[in-house]
Amino acid sequence: MSQSLQAALAAGVRSLGLNLSDGQIGQLLDFLALLQKWNRVYNLTAVREPGDMLTHHLLDSLAAVPALQRQLAAQAGAGQAASTLLDVGSGGGLPGVVFAICLPELAVQCVDTVAKKAAFVQQVAVSLRLPNLRGVHARVESLAGSFDIVSSRAFASLTDFTAWSQAALAPGGIWLAMKGKHPAEELAALPGGVEVFHVEPLRVPGLDAERCIVWMRHGANPAGAPDALT
Repeated sequence: MSQSLQAALAAGVRSLGLNLSDGQIGQLLDFLALLQKWNRVYNLTAVREPGDMLTHHLLDSLAAVPALQRQLAAQAGAGQAASTLLDVGSGGGLPGVVFAICLPELAVQCVDTVAKKAAFVQQVAVSLRLPNLRGVHARVESLAGSFDIVSSRAFASLTDFTAWSQAALAPGGIWLAMKGKHPAEELAALPGGVEVFHVEPLRVPGLDAERCIVWMRHGANPAGAPDALT
């Protein structure tokens, strides 16, 4: 990995206010290298240039980490500590692999309907020695797990994302949907059983584009649920 990419990643991490160890920075760089290598054969992403992969994929995913950390802290403070995350339509492991690297306390599963993409995530878990990461080849609708957080990044409409993954969401769990521009039409189309409790703007270092997270949960705010981000 070139020194310029390493410097750009380190600068981006500092800009986001993330406190990552040298080992975690190394894992992120190794993940980027694996993504480049496997992409030549398995077509994991249409983004080909290493510099573009850094900004459009790695830093884009890292921009969500501080927001996720705050949400996890809010849940822990309310006695609802989250320990499991399902990343839906993860593709090349974005943002699931990044979450697994930055938040080792989370058990992260990345599910994708394409077998080679799930296999890639499994290879990343082995190569980067991430015991909290797993790639799953399946349709999310078929999963009957119980995940505290279900995430996606530019995966589907909010209505489809929540409908397809609702069986995988634990009672009291939350959805984390990474989007580009504020998805006003998608928000308006959500069914009454899904409550949006925060739309959080994101800033991606080195990328001049709108990004946000839509935080959602089932129904109305249950008693004792954290409301720190509303």
